Amino acid sequence: MKANWEYKKLGDVCVSELGKTLNQSKDIGTHRPYLCAINIQWDSLNLSNLKQARFEDDELERYSVQKGDLLVCEGGDVGRAAIWDNSEPMLYQNALHRLRFSKGFYPRFYLFCLRSLKNKGVLDNRYAKGVTIKHLVKSSLMSIPVPVPPLSEQKRIVAELDLLTEVIDKQKTQLKELDTLAQSIFYDMFGDPIENPKGWDVKKWGELFHTILGKMLDAKKQNPNDEIRPYLGNTNVQWFSFDLSALKTMSFSSKELEKFALKKGDILLCEGGESGRCAVWEDENASVLFQKAIHRARIKDYSLVEPHFIPFLIKSMKEKGGLKNFVSKATIEHLTGEKLAVVPLILPPLALQQSFADKIQSIENQKAKIKASIADTQKLLDYTMDKYFG
Repeated sequence: MKANWEYKKLGDVCVSELGKTLNQSKDIGTHRPYLCAINIQWDSLNLSNLKQARFEDDELERYSVQKGDLLVCEGGDVGRAAIWDNSEPMLYQNALHRLRFSKGFYPRFYLFCLRSLKNKGVLDNRYAKGVTIKHLVKSSLMSIPVPVPPLSEQKRIVAELDLLTEVIDKQKTQLKELDTLAQSIFYDMFGDPIENPKGWDVKKWGELFHTILGKMLDAKKQNPNDEIRPYLGNTNVQWFSFDLSALKTMSFSSKELEKFALKKGDILLCEGGESGRCAVWEDENASVLFQKAIHRARIKDYSLVEPHFIPFLIKSMKEKGGLKNFVSKATIEHLTGEKLAVVPLILPPLALQQSFADKIQSIENQKAKIKASIADTQKLLDYTMDKYFG
C-alpha cells in the first residue's frame, strides 16, 4: 500500500450490474449459453460446462459481458473473480457481478486487489452479508476502498504479479504431468483394468477391505463432554493426496474416536461428488477423523494388496467407465457401501504392486519438491500483493 496513492470506492472506478435472474417456467426467447458462478475460477474461466437458458433479443445487450469485464461471484466463494478476455460477448446470470471499468483503470489490477482482500478474509468478514451463506451484494462490493495509482503503475504491478502467477502455473502443470506419468506407468504394468488383457486374478472390493462410512455430522447433537477433532470431508480427499489446509472440526465421543480413527495405509474414498476419488492415508499418529461423505477402507490381508496400488486402479477404472454401473446418480452421484462391496478389482501379484508403488514413491518425492517450491512462490506472491494492497 502506497501512502501517496489516491483511494476511491470501487463504485467510483467502475459500473456494476448483476446478470439475469432466471426463471425456467416464465422465461421466453432463444436458448443461449450463459456464465454462472461455477464457470468463474480465480483468474480463469471454465467454459466446459456452460448451461443454457432463454434470453430475449432485447436482453442481450443488458446481460452480456464484453472483453475486459471483471466477473465477480456474488455468493458461494464470494468475490472469486475472473476477466472475460474473449472478443465474443457472453451472457451471464445474477450469481455474478459484471464490473466494467472506466478509462484509466486496469481490470487485472483490481482483480488482484480483490484477491488480496479475499486472502486476508476482508471480503468475507467485512463486506459479505449473511451468516450460514455469504453474499456479496452490490452496495457492499461498490463500497470497497481501492487504490488508484497511475495507469502505468497499475500495469507495472500487474506484470510483476503475473510473473509470479505464471511461475506457480508452470509448477502446477509439472504436477499434472507427473500424475499423468504415474497413470501411464500403471497402464504399462497392468493394462486396462476393465478388459484385463493380462488375465490378472479378480476379487470383489468386499473380499479385500473392511469398509465403513464416517460419522454423520449433526451440530444439534453435539455433546459438550465430547472431544473436538478435525475431520476429513469430501473436498479434503484429492486423487492420490489430501488437502488439509481447510479442515473443519466437530465433536466426537470416545467410542467415535476409536471407530472413526485413521491408520497408516487406510484408503479414503469419496462416497459422493466425484465418487471414487481416493488416496492413501500416510500419517501414523493422526488426530484427524472422517465424516459420512467418505469410505474408510482397511486392507484385510496385506499379503494380497499394496495400498498405493488401489487409488491408481480406481482412477483407471473410473476413466474407463468401470464404476458407472455401481454409482447411484440422481442430481449427485453416490457410491454406496453396498455397491462398493461388489466392485470387481484386478489383483496382480503383490510383488508387482509393490514395484509399482516404488515407482510412484519416486514420483511423489519429485512432486513434494515441486509443492514446496509452489508454497514458497505463493508466499512471495502473497507478500507482493500485500505490499501493494495491504
